[in-house]
Amino acid sequence: MINLYSIRPKGFNIGNDVIYLGVNHFIREAFTENYNVISLPATSKYESHKKAGLSSQTIYEINRFGHGVIIGGGNLYENGELEVNETALNALERPMMVFSVSRGKIYNEKLELSNRTDVMTDGKIKLINSRADISLSRDKATKEHIDNLGCNNIVGGCPTLFINEMPQHLVPISEEAQTDVLISIRTPSLMSVPVSYQYELRGQMLEMIDLLQQKGYNNIKILCHDHRDIPFAASFQNVDYLYTEDVYTYLTYLKNTRLNLTFRLHSFIPCLSYDIPTIKISYDQRAISMLDTLGMDEWNINYVKDNVIKEVAHRIDNMGDLDNLKNTLRTGLWKENRAIISENCAKFAALVRAQL
Repeated sequence: MINLYSIRPKGFNIGNDVIYLGVNHFIREAFTENYNVISLPATSKYESHKKAGLSSQTIYEINRFGHGVIIGGGNLYENGELEVNETALNALERPMMVFSVSRGKIYNEKLELSNRTDVMTDGKIKLINSRADISLSRDKATKEHIDNLGCNNIVGGCPTLFINEMPQHLVPISEEAQTDVLISIRTPSLMSVPVSYQYELRGQMLEMIDLLQQKGYNNIKILCHDHRDIPFAASFQNVDYLYTEDVYTYLTYLKNTRLNLTFRLHSFIPCLSYDIPTIKISYDQRAISMLDTLGMDEWNINYVKDNVIKEVAHRIDNMGDLDNLKNTLRTGLWKENRAIISENCAKFAALVRAQL
């Protein structure tokens, strides 16, 4: 039996669970024999126990019982989300693949992209990528940064773009939860944008809701990806919100809406996969670069640079443009992206088999 260790984010954001489903889809495709996936948190800061990340304890366990280790996917180079013990990592004896990990900058008060204060050090990023047998960076900006560190990596994109290929576990939901619009939010205090933009968001949300109602969208709900979004969502008295910690319920919400208007990558990308009309509002480099990587940059709305309400209205009135764009990408860039992920997962499987 093959044991694969998956070091992944297990924080509050349900998007992490969507990514995990996507990663497992491609691992399942690559490993035709029996295997186990042993999932461990990338950091102990959300957990009550201390077995997490690339620590001496986890790597000792991987060397004893594992046959390979997968790092990602997610924003593990940011927010102190991946714990790394250099001595332990250098002692790792099993093949390692970095899968769909990102590093992005944020907008400062001058609306210039600048480094986060909590980003992983370049030394640790270089250590991880130097040790990795395969490194799939999620987007172009991440690849450029790692290239500048002198490490080999390729753009792998996000596996959630192909989540429609997975067996679908639909969850029964009420008729009321089958919406005209889901607005996937990020609570303003957790958006890394200048404070003035954080304070403006609530007013813009009210304008968006009014605009949507004028366009004939009646059953509008706010979708929380994180329990920390709930206080902001609850401040809108005439619009209900949805929250779930079950990833299949979450995906069912997405599949049962007419339109997803989102600040979140991992409602936007699954909606592309499910062919649900969707509009993305981005406020940092990781989202902007991800849409560029997907060939969707012309459909993106930059929260700090664009007139958000005007751009949302334009996209609602021109949804056919989204359909045309997706039709082109499915047979071009997205097909190539899928091949890159599939081929590299197959290479990882071959490395694992070679040391059995």
